[in-house]
Amino acid sequence: MTVRTAAGSHTPDDPRAPHIPYDPLDHPDPLRAGDSAATETLLRAYVRETGTDVPATGQVLQLPLPASRLTLRVPVLYRSATGWHRFGEARVVTAAPVAPSEASAPSREGVPSREGIPSEEGGTLPADTALVAAALIRESTLGRAAPPHLGGDAVGRVLNSAARTAVHIARRRAEGNPAGEQDHGLTPFLGAEQALLLGHPFHPAPKSREEASDRELDAYSPELRGYFPLHWFAAHPEIVVGESADGRSPAELLRPLASGAGLELPPGMVPVPAHPWQAREVLGRPEVAALLDAGLLRPLGPGGPAWYPTSSVRTVHRPGADVMLKLSLGMRITNSRRNNLRSEMRLGVRAARLLAAGPARRLRAEHPGFGILRDFAWVSAGTGETETGLETAVRDNPFNGKGPGGLCVAGLVAERTGPGDGSPPRHRALLCEAVARAARAQGVSTAEASARWFAAYLDVLAVPLIRLQAWYGIALEPHHQNTLVALDAHGMPRAGWYRDSQGYYVAASRAAEVERLLPGAADGLDLVFDDAFVDERVAYYLGINNLLGLVGAFGALGLAGEEELLRVLRARLELLRTTEPGAKGLLDLLLDAPVLRCKGNYLTCVDGLDELVGDVHTQSVYIDLPNPLAEAQR
Repeated sequence: MTVRTAAGSHTPDDPRAPHIPYDPLDHPDPLRAGDSAATETLLRAYVRETGTDVPATGQVLQLPLPASRLTLRVPVLYRSATGWHRFGEARVVTAAPVAPSEASAPSREGVPSREGIPSEEGGTLPADTALVAAALIRESTLGRAAPPHLGGDAVGRVLNSAARTAVHIARRRAEGNPAGEQDHGLTPFLGAEQALLLGHPFHPAPKSREEASDRELDAYSPELRGYFPLHWFAAHPEIVVGESADGRSPAELLRPLASGAGLELPPGMVPVPAHPWQAREVLGRPEVAALLDAGLLRPLGPGGPAWYPTSSVRTVHRPGADVMLKLSLGMRITNSRRNNLRSEMRLGVRAARLLAAGPARRLRAEHPGFGILRDFAWVSAGTGETETGLETAVRDNPFNGKGPGGLCVAGLVAERTGPGDGSPPRHRALLCEAVARAARAQGVSTAEASARWFAAYLDVLAVPLIRLQAWYGIALEPHHQNTLVALDAHGMPRAGWYRDSQGYYVAASRAAEVERLLPGAADGLDLVFDDAFVDERVAYYLGINNLLGLVGAFGALGLAGEEELLRVLRARLELLRTTEPGAKGLLDLLLDAPVLRCKGNYLTCVDGLDELVGDVHTQSVYIDLPNPLAEAQR
């Protein structure tokens, strides 16, 4: 299999995209680099969700914004077939040239001087994230018949994200590792979880974290190598609730986690963990205050060994521990407050039981390198129907030093920035390192190694996910942050995992079969959905976000041409369509539909929606996106 590179060629040891002579992400000033990253991500999301045509690499994108009477001019550093465009520094077209004498004139009383304002280049001035965010979001609110002030919250989140990104860049540069090679994480697993300095490539505010102080975020942010002990409460047994797939009680699950924490646990009470930020926040909730007043719940404070936040911030990992914990966290991160819902945690336990009824065994037999990390138990304090904020899900942890290390795919493709002197890193992402190793080991070009890497990834991760749906009608939400891959000594994919209990669906046409596998599987849960809806969501999470997103990452990183990788993907899916008739609806959609439904993170942010609240059909804004796989066939 031979793959041509995008726009020129480069050696396996230098996978930097040759069509980007200078990358704004490498600017020596971390504030400037963070601002550039935020503007680029915002623009990438905006052009996708508004259907704006992006011109070819090397040309300039013109964005007229009539609601603000502005026009933005943005250099296109790389045009992506899948939407992972790279943009240069945005500039705003001025209404009229500024005369040199006016630019240097002294200020009059009440009139600010123009001293310090950059001179114009071709009738333009630099546009920072604040200006771009305000103008784009104003365009979206007024253009959708909403008052412009409703976009203020979204603008604030974009700017919060830009500020956090700058801090992440500054901290990494301060680690004193110019080559960008050394992994400062305690394990490869944590290293990948800590790699998302810039965040989701299609989200306007990927690193916004509101309501927490800088000191708190030092401890709670994976990008800052944060860690902290759990905060503990003592709860009377009569208010401790939860369940597990293996029948263990909440007390049996929690006591081993609390052992060695140095807690003064009152006799007969059960230890209940919480995120330290959450432990303070829940004290103001009426349902928790009532438990405290009744003596049924007592704060014990922090205790025990350090836990490390993973890429989701609220899920924590401890090297050597048998489990990970998905802690409730009411802090608003990107679009949502990350409070665990009991319905979601019940779904995780039910899914673990359903998988144990047969699907997991068949998957292991057919795909021994693939696994699903179960959220197999949950615990909380408070017996009412309302969440108290002390809900914790318990997750499998195969990455405890006793087995293969998995790398979060989002961390694998996350872009690095330069060391701070204006030069690029040797490898722009962990994916570049992996492909470089594969190319050297196999004696092939970077592009050929990329194609082989991608084909192996499809086999260890995408194929088993599609087969699970084909065999049982069970579908998942395998976006980049929810999927992990283990690499062999030569950098090639050899194993894969899915994680997260929020994303389980059963196709309605297969509900009777699932009921036979596990009687009562869907009782009291939102689990069964129309087949077309399930296919639509999997086409987004697996198709657009994961597989097309990976194709886009290869292209944007300068590793391979996207068109060739699309052909690799299309060939593998077409083969599956002939062998797995149970997935025909999904595969027909991915291969033949002219448009695919795509979650619009930008419009969801502008509309102020919390994606974890409300009906699954309306939690987020969805848009129609041209299907690159269908276009590749023409």
